[in-house]
Order: sequence, then C-alpha cells, then structure tokens
Amino acid sequence: MIDRYSRPEMKKVWSEENKFDKWLQVEIAVCEAWAAQGVVPREAIPEIKKAKCDLACMEEVLKETHHDVTAFLRSVSESIGEESRFIHLGLTSSDVIDTALALQLVEAADILAKDIANLTEVLEQRAREHKHTIMMGRTHGVHAEPITFGLKMALWVEEMRRNASRFAEARKAIAVGKISGAVGTHATVPPEVERSACANLGLEVAPVSNQVVQRDRHAQFVTTLAILASSLEKFATEIRALQRTEVMEAEEPFEQGQTGSSAMPHKRNPELCERVCGLARLVRGHSLTAMENIALWHERDISHSSTERVILPDSCLVLDYVLNIFIYVMKGLQVYPERMRENMDLSKGLVFSQRVMLALIEKGLSREQAYKMVQRNAMKSWKEKISFLDLLKNDPDVTNSISGSELEGIFDYGYFLRYVDESFERVGLA
Repeated sequence: MIDRYSRPEMKKVWSEENKFDKWLQVEIAVCEAWAAQGVVPREAIPEIKKAKCDLACMEEVLKETHHDVTAFLRSVSESIGEESRFIHLGLTSSDVIDTALALQLVEAADILAKDIANLTEVLEQRAREHKHTIMMGRTHGVHAEPITFGLKMALWVEEMRRNASRFAEARKAIAVGKISGAVGTHATVPPEVERSACANLGLEVAPVSNQVVQRDRHAQFVTTLAILASSLEKFATEIRALQRTEVMEAEEPFEQGQTGSSAMPHKRNPELCERVCGLARLVRGHSLTAMENIALWHERDISHSSTERVILPDSCLVLDYVLNIFIYVMKGLQVYPERMRENMDLSKGLVFSQRVMLALIEKGLSREQAYKMVQRNAMKSWKEKISFLDLLKNDPDVTNSISGSELEGIFDYGYFLRYVDESFERVGLA
C-alpha cells in the first residue's frame, strides 16, 4: 500500500531498473579504465556507452543460464554487437554486483541523510518552542522531579546528531568498490583499472579484497540503521506514553475525518507512533542478519546474497518511511502545558522531597535522619492524599530545624529550571 509517508525516490533506488543500470555503469567505467591502459580501443567507448539492458531479454536468458550476471551480459551484448567483447573484461560477477551495490547504498544513504537532517531540524524547533514548558519528569513511570518538555526535545536533538555522525561513518564504510577479479588477486584486472573505474564512479577502492567487498561494511551500515530506528522507537514510545488518557500531555496529529476505531467513535490512538515502534523491530532484525553475513567461506560464498536482496532494500525503505512518519508527527504534535501542570500537582508537592531532605542536612541532621523524616511524611501524603507541605509544617521534628516560611520557599518549581538555559547552550539551541 502506498501512503503519504512512502517516498518514490527510495523505491526508485531499489528498483530492478536502477540496479541493472548501476551494473552497466560499473561495466562502462571499467571499459573506460581499460581504454586508458590501451587495452580497449578508445574508439570503442562511444559505442559501449550506448549499451542497454533489456529486462525482458534478460528474463528470458535467465531461464536458461540461472545466473543473473551472465543473463545481464547477454542482454547488454545484444544491444551493441561487436564492441560487447570488451565488456566484463577480466571481471568476476562480484566486481560488478558489489560495486554497483555500493552505488545503490550511497544513493539510499543520501536520501536518508536528508530525512535525518529534516527530523533534527523539526526537533530543534519544538525544543526551542517548549524550552520552558514545565512538566513532570518520570522515572520507572512514576513522578520524579520537574523538567521541561523542551529539555526532553533537546535530548532527542542531541541523539539525532549522534545518529547523523554514526550514519556519515556508515555511508563512508559502504561507499567502496572492488574491481580485483576472481578471489581478489588482480590477476586479470590490474589495480590501475580498479582505481580509475572506482574514481569514475565516485567510490573509494577497497584496499584489499577477496572475491567480495567485505560484509562487515554492510553490517555497519545496517546496524546503524537499526540504531536510528531504535532512537525513533524511543521517541515514539515516549509520545505514546504521554498520550495515554490518564496522562494526555502530548498527542500525535489527529486530522478532521480521521477515525481511531471501527467500534468506538471517541478513540484517538497513537497509531503512527505505534507504527514507528513496530517497524523499528523489523530493522533491528535485519541488523542481526547483516552481522551473520560477515562470516563467509574462504574467499567467498553466496550465503549473504539471498538475504541482502531483502535486508538492504527493506532496511532503507523502512527507515525512510518511519523517518517521514515521525517528521509528520513532530511537526503536528499537540502539546498540552495546562495538563502537564495539572499532572505535576497530582503528587501534592512530593516532588520537593529531595529539596526538603537536603535542607534538613544543611541544618545539621544526618542524611539518614533527614531521609527518614521526609519519607515518613511523604508516605503519609501518598496514602492520605494530603498536601506534603502541610504535613511538613505540622511535623515538629521538621519545624524544629526548618521554619514554615523556609519550607514554603523550598516549594518552588522554578528551582528545577535554573540550568535549562545552560543545557540548551550546551547543545547549541540557545
């Protein structure tokens, strides 16, 4: 199914037409490199550049050969005639397949890099917008101490920047070609041809290879996609938690005419964030397969080949899809500051327990004494739903050390926000 979050650009990268076009680009680049060495006549190059791959022809040949590269070569040969004898000179199939795959992965990576930058920009905007929007910080799902929604967003911004840095390294790792012939010895295709062809294609040369580009490179790429997907799941999970009816501090976009349930007209579900979470699990699964592909027999086998036809396109397509979903979610995210304040007040001031304990310690009590004194009142406040401040004011053990007016001064939400500006400066969001 195609929806608004599907990107035709990424689908095109992984189309059969683009794959075989990349194979042809590699073959032509190698022919040009051979021509520079004087092995292929320079006058043959213009004709070679006219070569085409007819997919229908290739399909027919494949029924006979059961080998996609030989089927490809026959189709290409039929498109130009005599000069076809120079195509695939000295090469093995993996020279073409792996180098062309690098070109596809680079194309996909450049699309994903734009998605990452777009999401980071949206998160930066929302962080600045809610820099001082105070809300309850939670640990174990339980009220802890106040933070701001902007600080939560700033945390995500910084994580996406780390993801961008990791992703740039992963792109570099897979932007590598290999034109070294069977088992990588260069016996039939000299290093000069490899260097020239890869430079023409905009790729680095694998410093040493066997019959394939080593799969730790692809594993690095897919595991980086998995980390990115996991970050998106983390963000989406937070929104899902904040959208619960009992919390309702933030909510993903819900459009006019949209329905949340076939049975219950009132439902407004975080279905986009749930979709992000589900698909992140798929990419993580692919990362395991990518790591399994690292270990091949001797100079190569093709146990990696069948899985890569699934995990590489799938991982790129899925991550592109969920990034675009989450960009949409964050652009349209509904934030409810009033509800955040209401939820903070639910705990009757218990969020100030640490401040009270520290104040008692400053007055000369031991940490153990102060902790027990504060916890005793805190537990009563929890159980009886009584104001924590009122309980403290009526506890002579507490008031012997801290006056009522001092206690009131402690119960100030602004105290928790003193260093928000500095945190924003640290991440360049001031």
